[in-house]
Amino acid sequence: MAPAAPCLVLGLLVLSLCCEACKKVIFHVPSELEADTLVGRVDLKECLRSAEFISSSDGNFRILEDGSVYTTSAVSLSAEKKTFTILLKDLQEQVQKKIHVSLVEEEKKTQTQKTRHARDAVLKRTKRRWGPIPSVMIENSLGPFPLQIQQVQSDTAQNYTIYYSASGPGIDQDPKGLFYIERETGNIFATRAVDREQYPSFQIICFATTPDGYSPEVPLVHTIRIEDDNDNAPYFTQDLFEFSVPENSKPGVVVGRVTAEDRDEPYTLHTTLKYRIVSQNPPITPAFSLHGDTGVIAVLLPQLDRELVPSYTLLVEVRDMAGQPFGLCTTGTAVIRIEDTNDNAPSFKQMQYETRVEENKVNVEILRVSVVDLDEPGSPGSGAVYEIIKGNDDRSFEITTDKNTNEGILCVVKGLDYESAKQRVLVISVNNEAPYMLAPHSQQLSQSTSSVTVHVLDMDEGPVFKPCVLRIDVKECEDIGTAIGRYVAEDPETGNSEGISYRIPPGQCNWINIDERSGEVRTIKVLDRDVGEMRRGQCNITVLAIDRNGKTGTGTIQVCIQPGNKNYPRLTTTEFIMCRDRKPICLTAQDGDESPYSTPFVYRITDRNLASMWKLTRHNDNSVYLSPKGDVPFGIYTIPVSVIDNGGKVGENQVTVNVCDCVTPTECDGEARRLGGGNVTLGIWAILAMILGSLLLLLILITICGCCGSGVMQRNVTDDCANHNLIISNTEAPGEEVMDHNIIPLQNTCDQGGYGIKTGDQQTFEMVKGRGQTLESVKGVGHQTVGSIKEAGVQPVVDTCRYSYSEWHNFTHPRLGEESIRGDTLIKN
Repeated sequence: MAPAAPCLVLGLLVLSLCCEACKKVIFHVPSELEADTLVGRVDLKECLRSAEFISSSDGNFRILEDGSVYTTSAVSLSAEKKTFTILLKDLQEQVQKKIHVSLVEEEKKTQTQKTRHARDAVLKRTKRRWGPIPSVMIENSLGPFPLQIQQVQSDTAQNYTIYYSASGPGIDQDPKGLFYIERETGNIFATRAVDREQYPSFQIICFATTPDGYSPEVPLVHTIRIEDDNDNAPYFTQDLFEFSVPENSKPGVVVGRVTAEDRDEPYTLHTTLKYRIVSQNPPITPAFSLHGDTGVIAVLLPQLDRELVPSYTLLVEVRDMAGQPFGLCTTGTAVIRIEDTNDNAPSFKQMQYETRVEENKVNVEILRVSVVDLDEPGSPGSGAVYEIIKGNDDRSFEITTDKNTNEGILCVVKGLDYESAKQRVLVISVNNEAPYMLAPHSQQLSQSTSSVTVHVLDMDEGPVFKPCVLRIDVKECEDIGTAIGRYVAEDPETGNSEGISYRIPPGQCNWINIDERSGEVRTIKVLDRDVGEMRRGQCNITVLAIDRNGKTGTGTIQVCIQPGNKNYPRLTTTEFIMCRDRKPICLTAQDGDESPYSTPFVYRITDRNLASMWKLTRHNDNSVYLSPKGDVPFGIYTIPVSVIDNGGKVGENQVTVNVCDCVTPTECDGEARRLGGGNVTLGIWAILAMILGSLLLLLILITICGCCGSGVMQRNVTDDCANHNLIISNTEAPGEEVMDHNIIPLQNTCDQGGYGIKTGDQQTFEMVKGRGQTLESVKGVGHQTVGSIKEAGVQPVVDTCRYSYSEWHNFTHPRLGEESIRGDTLIKN
């Protein structure tokens, strides 16, 4: 064993110690390993015979079941050594073993080693037979078997005894027993034929070992390729190919494609296919072509006529070996259906038709016409469309198509009158649902037409209203019994209305009646658009006309209620407040009538006196502005305003305007004080001031009268009387004259009033009769007499309660002490 140890540097050596087989294995490898490189082989069964799970701790290596170690990626031994662990597990016995693998960079050979082991070095340089080219075996080979296909030999067999073995697919894997290798010679034999389509190639691993178990060679991966034999005929992918193409298609139009496949080896002559048309049914001029390489079917015949040949059946062949006669072939079927196009115009079977119909018959079938069309039945190219192109100006006839029979059905949809026309002549044309397509090498056809003569049969007819619907417009709110029109019928036979009576069947709008003899129409109630069923404004009423023979005719009166002028225009608002700014007031009227009996409105102030104080200014058709002509006094004014609508109806309205001393209308609460003849009112504060002033004046008069009663001749006034009427002013001088227009009127219990008249240095008070007169301060240069007051239109009454200013001064002076009167004492509101 010792002499053999140096020879292990020629390859990848496996050092496996018997006692340490499950502990450590050393592989001598180059420093650089490529991916999928065989590193070595480990005897796994020696460590664990029934290993069910084999794995490597290093993902760069994978372990096969036979113990072969391969790299999964490029590996570099940068540290001159690399270790990993192979893990073996027996899941049933729950046994686990580890094999430690070390990769050691193989040592570089020195000159001494080369001399020492010259023989081994020569063997390595001349090694040729351990890596033969891949073997080739013919598919479906006929033998004889066993058939030698290759030999592998190790060059070390010249110096050592070498035993050969192999493993992999075809040997100890499925299909097992297909190959084997002779132990002593390394010859590889096949035991039976192989199907390439099932097994295109095999990769087996060959081993060369010495009798003592050493491997002088790296395990050899040998490929056995199965060479294809043309043993499979091509086949079509469908049992039946079906295509369609419109008739009259141009040559070159693609119809479809047939496809075939071959299971033999691709990109060889065995799978190079060629197509051809074997036969055509019907066996006429070839209508289609088939591309040999692609299998595309195209139109060849320029005139495909569905009416002549509705479909074609092609027998097509596909052959391998590029179509050579010795190639294998298969046939298939392609059916090509010719699609219909509207290349045949319909034509009438008869050019003339005659029929009869009774007059006044409606919605009755009078004739059926038929056509001939060579296009496919039931298709748009054969569906007939009929049209009356002449003789049906009044739309009395209609023609439709029977979808089941394709016939034209002629009907009368409006009653015919024998007296008007005893016969009618119609011209009917026919087309197809689909547009007409002109076929190649054919001429344009004219539209097919046919004439129909319709004979009208005379019948005893009932009266006929003319018009059949009569519209009568009635003004709203007309009197009952108003004649609104006349509706009469005629006998079609005589053309007059003699002997015809009229009536309205019950159950209709009870608005009108008709005279039985004359046909005159009158209202039987007031027609008002605001009442009940009349809101919709119209009603259709059926009228019967009966002749002497009992024949009846019907007509319709359409009564339409036209809006009338039944409503008076009214102001929407009649009470207003006008403040100091005298902003104009907008008066707006409404009228329940419709145009032309509503707007525009005409406004007028009917009172002449107020018309001189107030004016109206147009705003729009239904509104005006009301404003004063000048500066009217405060107060409440009632202004009569008339509004005239467009129909002449006049609506009288009373507009109340409160001219108030305010800034905004909310300051007025509706009360006012009257001025100037009772048309002006005062505000609430003025009234309260007057009441308080009257109470104060009454208190003063009572005090004065009490004082006068105690001493009329002596004119002595008690202190109490003076205290209730004079005010201490703390001034020494008599004071200046005071003129105040807000002095409250003085009134006594005898309904007497008085003027305060001031004449020079003396002021007197006289009680005079009057009604609602105010107290005034009269100023003059000379002494004012009673006569002068009379001239002013006031009748004075002299009372004993008359005092001069000096007397009042003397009376009050003792009570004032050192103080003097500064001015006249006035009583104000």
